[in-house]
Amino acid sequence: MDLGPHATFIVAAYAVTAFILALLIGWITAENRTLKRTLADFESRGITRRSDERKREPRKSEVHSVA
Repeated sequence: MDLGPHATFIVAAYAVTAFILALLIGWITAENRTLKRTLADFESRGITRRSDERKREPRKSEVHSVA
């Protein structure tokens, strides 16, 4: 495979692109692990997500009486 006179540039461009993609994937993976650990810590302390509001019991102040 002959890349011509620009072979060095082409190979370097692909190498830099692969390196940056590997860094981004590693960064996203590390951030995901950190966020999961933080979320588990919050849930162990009783702090829940707002999206879980449908699952919890309504507070007395939130119950509306029909009278």
